[in-house]
Amino acid sequence: MAEKKKVFGYELLVDCYDCKEGACDDLALCYEFLDQIVPFIEMEKQGEPAVFRTDEVRFPGKDGLSGWVPLAESSIVIHTLSLNNYISLDVYSCKEFDTDKVIEFVKKWFTPKNIDTNFVHRGTKYFD
Repeated sequence: MAEKKKVFGYELLVDCYDCKEGACDDLALCYEFLDQIVPFIEMEKQGEPAVFRTDEVRFPGKDGLSGWVPLAESSIVIHTLSLNNYISLDVYSCKEFDTDKVIEFVKKWFTPKNIDTNFVHRGTKYFD
């Protein structure tokens, strides 16, 4: 039986289309999402989440929110685009995590009509 190759990190990219109305503009909702997903996927926060509103005057058509929460294991990042109720998420960790739990949490929180995911092993040569 082949030995599983050790990698440095694991990254789940999630694209959410047609999320529930208002989610992309709701600072409190996105803050709570970042705050509550961390214990749900059994990770540890290094600090509180930070969420910022994108300036729609300076960045026309790109208005929405950006936020992140620093983890002992790495970070979780969220970007929203209000125009199309689109949310992109990046969960990056040096600790393995259950991708299905992340997707379940995202669906419950934002109720997207469609989701695309990509999973990436990072630092595949780090331990060579």
